[in-house]
Amino acid sequence: MNSLDGIRILDLSRVLAGPWCTQTLADLGADVIKIERPGAGDDTRTWGPPFLKDANGNDTAEAAYYLGTNRNKRSLTCDISKPEGQALIRELVAHCDVFIENFKVGDMARYGLDYPSLKAVNPRLVYCSVTGFGQTGPYSDRAGYDYAVQGIGGLMSVTGERDDLGGGPQKVGVAVADLFTGMYASVGILAALRHVEKTGEGQYVDMALLDTQVAMLANLGANYLVSGKTPGRAGNAHQNIVPYQVFEVMPALHAEPDARDHLILAVGNDGQFAKFCDVAGHPELASDPRFSKNSERVKNRNVLVPMLEEIMLTRTKAQWLHALESAKVPCGAINNLSEVFADPQVAARNMINIWQHPHQKDLRLVASPLKLSLTPVRQDHAPPQLGQHTAQLLNEVLGYSDAQIEQLQSKGVI
Repeated sequence: MNSLDGIRILDLSRVLAGPWCTQTLADLGADVIKIERPGAGDDTRTWGPPFLKDANGNDTAEAAYYLGTNRNKRSLTCDISKPEGQALIRELVAHCDVFIENFKVGDMARYGLDYPSLKAVNPRLVYCSVTGFGQTGPYSDRAGYDYAVQGIGGLMSVTGERDDLGGGPQKVGVAVADLFTGMYASVGILAALRHVEKTGEGQYVDMALLDTQVAMLANLGANYLVSGKTPGRAGNAHQNIVPYQVFEVMPALHAEPDARDHLILAVGNDGQFAKFCDVAGHPELASDPRFSKNSERVKNRNVLVPMLEEIMLTRTKAQWLHALESAKVPCGAINNLSEVFADPQVAARNMINIWQHPHQKDLRLVASPLKLSLTPVRQDHAPPQLGQHTAQLLNEVLGYSDAQIEQLQSKGVI
């Protein structure tokens, strides 16, 4: 049994934010019906290379991007631009608990699939819209993409190396505004389902990438609102904690001649700083009034950090990691993805799923991080074939006959 057994979701979202939300809910056991455009499907099906290889080593039509964001779902094709497609969606809504879409503001109303229209069909419906800027405000009619939102929402102003060290604004390596919006949307939907459970009344969930990005500024947003001072980029350093950054260390013994190596030192409190100083062979730094308290270390970072940079160059990464971990001083390697997926901790936490896929045996993909003791998450790959479950779902949910399904196919509705 899964946590969300019995919850059915009609998913008209595509690309990342919406599908990330519904993938999370599908992992928890919800029956997610992924509505895709006939003949095309979710845009991410073609966002490659890399594409999944078949048994002969040839590219299939499935991009890795699509596979990583649509597990545990069933695919149903439907052309919502046609009246028959719109009618089909309304029929399905009567049998669903959640409806999610990420079309531009106003598009769903043109199709008769907006919240007021679907609420009339199913008053218990939780309806979630995911857009760049939300349903209200001066930017509501704009298209909003993760990259632009990272810039507009302030994230790029605090990401990247300091200007005085030759830095500039930098986006994050993955689409975090999309991903966090998907996660917040899943929380909002679960809260709304709880309200349905108590009252029988559905509601509208308005999710915006920009709202999420602003919320994600976390301590830096609070720093600005409290102090009035605009934070800048700090590279790999922390705005409020010192030493909490990347340091260069001595290259390994058999490294290439010009090789450089680094590790993360993440000292979070004064006790940890004292332990670090002992490990480093410089206990006097912990008693120095300029460095004994974190607030003083932050004020005097330009004095302390150059001293630490010299100290860190005296040992290799392996030597530092062994000594610091033994002393319970937070630290870490900077792994590439090959090293990540070879890490014994990642393996021990079962963060790689191996599936028997129609195109490839033993397909390895990232697993859900959710671990529940009594209601474990589902484990199934994304539907490989566009519209793979169309006939099955129309028969199962709506009781359509083969003749009715064939009629819709002949009209290009499904």
